Amino acid sequence: MITAAQMRAARALLGIDQRELAILSGISQPTIQRMEASDGVVRGVVDTLMRVVAAFDQAGIELIGDNMASGGSGRGVRFKEPGTGVRSKDSETVAGETGRPMIAPKQRRAQGAARARRIEGSS
Repeated sequence: MITAAQMRAARALLGIDQRELAILSGISQPTIQRMEASDGVVRGVVDTLMRVVAAFDQAGIELIGDNMASGGSGRGVRFKEPGTGVRSKDSETVAGETGRPMIAPKQRRAQGAARARRIEGSS
């Protein structure tokens, strides 16, 4: 399974846009757009999903599922369980090591999706 957030993140790591992913995977750009606009896990024709995963794999991107160990040796980024930061004394805001407020993963994903849509809309 692949999520819309993973697709956007993988494209960002590669520095490619939706058009380029469409070319790499042999799928139409509108299909890529629909996949990335999904909420959570991308749903679609299995062959289409496998072509996207294969394109990322060929480009050097490892997609890591929930509770799955990475088989790669390179650096990467993944979501962690919420609530592992430090609680502020005077608020319910979770803060990281820098003391700056962190936002909840669900809100962070929503903001990232909105940002990706703005960026894609301007290309």
